[in-house]
Amino acid sequence: MTPADCLRCTAFDGHHRIASGTPEKVALAVHAHLAGHRRSTPLVLDDATGEALEFDLRGSADEVRARLRSAPTEVSPAPRGPGRPKLGVVPKEVTLLPRHWEWLSRQPGGASVTLRRLVEEARRAGSARDRARQAGEALDRAMRTLAGDLPGYEDASRAFWRGEQAAFERLTKPWPADVRSYVRRLAKPAWTEPAHDD
Repeated sequence: MTPADCLRCTAFDGHHRIASGTPEKVALAVHAHLAGHRRSTPLVLDDATGEALEFDLRGSADEVRARLRSAPTEVSPAPRGPGRPKLGVVPKEVTLLPRHWEWLSRQPGGASVTLRRLVEEARRAGSARDRARQAGEALDRAMRTLAGDLPGYEDASRAFWRGEQAAFERLTKPWPADVRSYVRRLAKPAWTEPAHDD
């Protein structure tokens, strides 16, 4: 994964946190850290995914900053085609049973308006669960990377996926402070919405 894909990340040197924040802030902190710790091998994790990020830290801090600011970001072109292009409306075929069409025809605004409303409601209802699931997956990756060799790691992971917050916090308590606070921060969104299957 590249820094251009990331909004917020955290750098560690072993179990010690170097910095958290934007990719630029973290890259510059890691660059400065390496100046005083040449044998260090820092690890930078994307907070949203738990995946490792690769920074090009060669040269001066200004060169690192310039590379980060000039990193390309992909922008998808707006879809074009039939329908109402300015609104992004695209016609496609929908196959329903006769009773579904009858019900849709009785709804205010007709079938299209009703289907769009139902999709938006489903997206809103699912988005909190999706965010919690994604937070759980990010935590799982980050915890495996940072704490996989720490005592109680497997039990803490199981407690997290079972939704046992008190057990998770008890099992992570003996961990190094920076690792403990980081994994607890990543776990927080998953505690606020049910992402676990019960």
